[in-house]
Amino acid sequence: MIKNFYITTPIYYPSAKPHMGHAYSSIIADFFARFKKIDGYQVHFLTGTDEHGLKIQRAAENKGMETSKFCEEISQTFKNLTKTLNLSNTDFIRTTEQRHKKSVQHLWEELKKNDDIYLSKYSGWYSVSDEAFYNDDEIEEIDNKKIAISSKSQVEWVDEESYFFRLSKWEKPLLDYYEKNPDFISPESKKNEVISFVKNGLKDLSVSRKSFSWGIKVPNDDDHVIYVWLDALTNYLSALNYPNKDDLLFKKFWPASVHLIGKDILRFHAVYWPAFLLAAKIELPKKVYGHGWILSNEEKMSKSKGNILDPIEIIDQYGLDPLRYYLIKEVSFGNDGNISQERLEDCINSDLANNFGNLCQRVTAFTIKNCNSKIPNKIKFNNDDLNILNKYEKNLNIIRSKIDNQNINYYIDYIVNSLFEANKYFNDQEPWKKKDDIIRLNTIVYTTLEVVRKISFLLYPIIPDSSLKALKIFNLSEKDINLNSIGNNEFLIKGNSVNKINILFNKIEKKDD
Repeated sequence: MIKNFYITTPIYYPSAKPHMGHAYSSIIADFFARFKKIDGYQVHFLTGTDEHGLKIQRAAENKGMETSKFCEEISQTFKNLTKTLNLSNTDFIRTTEQRHKKSVQHLWEELKKNDDIYLSKYSGWYSVSDEAFYNDDEIEEIDNKKIAISSKSQVEWVDEESYFFRLSKWEKPLLDYYEKNPDFISPESKKNEVISFVKNGLKDLSVSRKSFSWGIKVPNDDDHVIYVWLDALTNYLSALNYPNKDDLLFKKFWPASVHLIGKDILRFHAVYWPAFLLAAKIELPKKVYGHGWILSNEEKMSKSKGNILDPIEIIDQYGLDPLRYYLIKEVSFGNDGNISQERLEDCINSDLANNFGNLCQRVTAFTIKNCNSKIPNKIKFNNDDLNILNKYEKNLNIIRSKIDNQNINYYIDYIVNSLFEANKYFNDQEPWKKKDDIIRLNTIVYTTLEVVRKISFLLYPIIPDSSLKALKIFNLSEKDINLNSIGNNEFLIKGNSVNKINILFNKIEKKDD
């Protein structure tokens, strides 16, 4: 049976160049996509850019550029980022594309046909920065400026004719859906926030604007553009060629397996989006996961605060895989996390250079010297060997279950512990003292090589380039990586060549204080 997996990142707002928060969402999504791929799934991995709205229009005006040209340039930087981060995305969508416009306008007409959209007048607070509406109790005044409490973005009073979506109508259906589908929103703390928000009562949502023009026009009413969030959220469908529900992409991959987003846009994805879908009679995604922020000096990164961390600069200094590893290991998934140069260097030196890279070098060098550069032929496992080998098969379904629940912390801890055990095994077994017992020496070498192979397979979703370099020891490539095979204790073909590899990770020389 073919298994399908559809994961999405937020589509990024290209009003400025990418920062570490964008990189984090993308790397985490790539981790899940690669894991599912090596577990035999057909994977559709979507990312892209959200290019409409007043914020974009004003950013282009400030640059003295045509809005379309501005979007094209900035969107390209995000497309370039997918290559820089070595993402395995299968699609990149731009909301200025014709395929997207067609989907958005069709969804609008479905909502209108079902009497979920009506024309009225909007008066209230609006944040251009967030492209979000706020109630009076969500606003505070600082230095004579009205500020959204949650995002600290300035709001302005908007008073204009608007189309509205009957969000209030979907309050009870949403609460019923949350109750019947307890895994729909994660993590648990965020789910509780969403439920509390909905229980406090939903007001109908303004879903069009007249005061600017940069957006998708409301069908049959060119005076209005469709609200940027109704526009943007539809990308998850338009990338699957909606409204053609008979399209192979749509049939294979909808509903989405996971919408991976930052916690600041959870309301849009866990309240507005499911309400739009329910109203349009479209199946809801299986999961919305609101992860934490990457902080800079304990604050959320923002252009206005001038505290944006550039992932490209860190990659240029330390390399991509160390950054990927650091973000996945050191940021407890679901919580906020700080970038620390000291912790990044510790990860490189301890986990990557010592525990993984050095293990690969040691066992390879020993094999080349003592086993004629071949995977040993005559072996006989004892309990020590089987204890370290069998743990992978015993834990394989647990690993799958943890990943299905987005428990990245378990996965990385498992790998770190496995590396510690592998190094300890090789040291404790002392193959260099077994030269008079060739079968025992061979078995220790074979066992350690097998563990290196298993760990390299598990590391592939985290540090794909480095794991593939390690697998060159065995002449294995990306197509050979299969999660099921980590339960096979004799995957490596006896008598095959073992290759010397270059140093995987250079240690960082730390300056004395």
